[in-house]
Amino acid sequence: MSFLFYGWWDWRFLFLLIGTGTIDYVSGYFIVRQSPRKKAWLWFSLASNIGSLLIFKYSLWLAVLLDQLFLTWGVKTHFMGSIPEFTLVLPVGISFYTFNSMSYTIDLYKGKTQPAKNILHFFAFISFFPHLVAGPIIRARDILQQLATDRKTDAVEIFNGIKTCIWGLFQKMVLADNLAVFVNQKFKDVHGVDDAFSWWFCMLAFSFQIYFDFNGYSTIARGMAKLCGIHFRLNFNHPYLATSFGNFWQRWHISLSSFFRDYVYIPLGGNRRKPLRNAFNRWFTMLLSGLWHGANLTFLIWAALHAFYLSIEKIIQQWLGRFGKNSPIFFSSLVVFIGVLIAWVFFRSASISDALYIVKTMFSGEGLIDYKSLLVGNISIWLLISLFIEFGSMYRHRILILKSSVTQVFLWGTIVALIIYFRGPEQQFIYFQF
Repeated sequence: MSFLFYGWWDWRFLFLLIGTGTIDYVSGYFIVRQSPRKKAWLWFSLASNIGSLLIFKYSLWLAVLLDQLFLTWGVKTHFMGSIPEFTLVLPVGISFYTFNSMSYTIDLYKGKTQPAKNILHFFAFISFFPHLVAGPIIRARDILQQLATDRKTDAVEIFNGIKTCIWGLFQKMVLADNLAVFVNQKFKDVHGVDDAFSWWFCMLAFSFQIYFDFNGYSTIARGMAKLCGIHFRLNFNHPYLATSFGNFWQRWHISLSSFFRDYVYIPLGGNRRKPLRNAFNRWFTMLLSGLWHGANLTFLIWAALHAFYLSIEKIIQQWLGRFGKNSPIFFSSLVVFIGVLIAWVFFRSASISDALYIVKTMFSGEGLIDYKSLLVGNISIWLLISLFIEFGSMYRHRILILKSSVTQVFLWGTIVALIIYFRGPEQQFIYFQF
């Protein structure tokens, strides 16, 4: 059924998913049997997954870069024109299901998981429809054990799954989509907005738009999985309450950040090496995560900013540790949030020049006359609700766990009504582009 779900978009790319998945399953088969060439089977699996990403996600970008590079040397090349047309279409979810599949062979090689009982269990794991097109990234050891038993969901689990889906739909349709109207309007004509306050306000709106957009999707996916008797781990844990940049990455897109930590950062040596090597490991991992998001230099600069933040933070923590001091929590959280917000400028911008213009305008201190119209507009209402939900999370959880059936019906009925009557204009999920 997950194959039917994916093939409904474009049945041709279903063969790509099946092809790379079959390679991983066969590779895992020989890895488990302690083949003398099990390391070669691991590399074969990694090459097939990374190769498919390079072909479909980065071939055009690399071809353009090579053409420009050779042109600076006076050599005219046509790499871009030689790319097959079918590779110009990005298969939906390729960045997610390749990582899911790679985790299987890597964990088998390291002895951290058991092999799938059969190939149907394996494909049920990598193609499970709730997480197939936009995550979260699921580890083999988390799902295969659940697939090994035929669990029947009871009424309570179904109700919890429905509530989880409703909460995800509210985040996406009411909050993210309404915030997107204002954000998209500003980014349509970047150089036409020279008001510093407008750009700070816009980036604040985008910070919550992307959060509720992707957390909304992840929450819906968790709810759909609950209805099938499958448990997904939490993918976001109130990241804007982080007290450090390291803590932010422990809270933001947890499935992706933990994937890069476990399969890139730690194998490189993590924090166990000398300071210079530690810094290299940190920067390499962050830049690789930026490149994962897309073939655009803006994503690399976004990742580089976070690598810079983490490096500076490491130095400051070591310096404060010598004196036995800690920075105030509120001040730390504010600094982290502002740093993350500035980095989002590069993530959202279509080009580096646009991003630099926005950052320059934000810190120019000029053109602060538009703040009254923004503060009394509809966008302020959605921002206040977003701020309340994120920073009042402690009280929100107390409300959501109320046991009274009457209160539950009223609460979730109200949220459904808000979704129906206050939803924003339809917007594609942001992470569909990855």
